[in-house]
Amino acid sequence: MLDFSFWEFFVAAIVALVILGPSRLPGALRTLGLWIGRLRRNYYNIKTEIEREIGMDEVRRQLHNEQVMADVKRVEREIQAMGEEVNQIEDPTAQAEDGPVKALEDQRDSDEGDDRPPASSSA
Repeated sequence: MLDFSFWEFFVAAIVALVILGPSRLPGALRTLGLWIGRLRRNYYNIKTEIEREIGMDEVRRQLHNEQVMADVKRVEREIQAMGEEVNQIEDPTAQAEDGPVKALEDQRDSDEGDDRPPASSSA
């Protein structure tokens, strides 16, 4: 909250002791503590009242609900992406079963259409 070092407090205490004297200093510090306490309580009371009037609780609840909905949508997208990956994995498996057979058929068709005699290796 306030950034005071030890030496700043020490100097303030010495100044207060010189100005007020040792007999009135404890009473002055007690009064100062009471005033600071009252100011803090009033500050927090005003803050909570303003938050209540603005409807911060409702705003917080709405933000929380939006965050939950965003998380749900993100999870749904991830599940859909995983489903698509599974479908892609299943499709190439079905194509792979037809793939070698189709490749052999294509090779036979190209060999049948070729009227050249096979090349012989005579050396």
